[in-house]
Amino acid sequence: MGILEGKRILVAGVTLDTSIGFATAKVAQEQGATVLVSNFGRALGITRRIVKRLPTEPPVLDLDVTNADHLAGLAAAVRGHVDGLDGVVHSIAYGNPETILGGKFLDGPWDDVSYALHVSAYSLTSLATACLPLLGPGASIVGMTFDASVAWPGYDWMGVAKGALESCCRYLARDLGPKGIRCNLVSAGALNTLAAKAIPGFDRFEGEWGNRAPLGWDLNDLEPTARTVVALLSDFFPKTTGEIVHVDGGYHAMGA
Repeated sequence: MGILEGKRILVAGVTLDTSIGFATAKVAQEQGATVLVSNFGRALGITRRIVKRLPTEPPVLDLDVTNADHLAGLAAAVRGHVDGLDGVVHSIAYGNPETILGGKFLDGPWDDVSYALHVSAYSLTSLATACLPLLGPGASIVGMTFDASVAWPGYDWMGVAKGALESCCRYLARDLGPKGIRCNLVSAGALNTLAAKAIPGFDRFEGEWGNRAPLGWDLNDLEPTARTVVALLSDFFPKTTGEIVHVDGGYHAMGA
């Protein structure tokens, strides 16, 4: 019996099979969960093809987390497949690489910065709120961050967005805790995902991570991150909330 046996999990933000969302959906299914996934727009067709590679093909919901109508209809859309949720995974982020990444911090236009903040940070709160009618005591919300305690080369306004995401997580932990709902983040190390490859200069992280992580690091291995997300979705962390769990081979704890 897996640690998610009988649980119903929504993984928001699955595109390719090289995404953290896809890896999480796979491990969650292997651990006994009934999984739903979501995407929107042109990527929706890709998602519907990619999820056929999962152990069990899950329902795919059309969900744009910046669309108020989509959020308002989310509970009904989920109930078309399951009668509630025990966990929600927020694996969603976007920043225009042409305008707010790659050394463009001082020049980033507000329209693009605000959109990055909406998609990458505010949406954790809006997604959690939209799912509240489906969640009960013991439920878990898990989001993905990239250590916002430092400034990264080329990450620029996405680093600011991740800082906002981390703050949102703490406030959600405060406000949802009385309802028995946990909210935590996983801070993954550098991984060869579609999102990472869109960051100008991402290749600078590749050798650095392997050299400094005391446990070693494989940029193509998403399973350690996915397993940590699944662990936080399970009942094994009943009193952990507002936390950021690092899955980076120990890189974050090293000085030089």
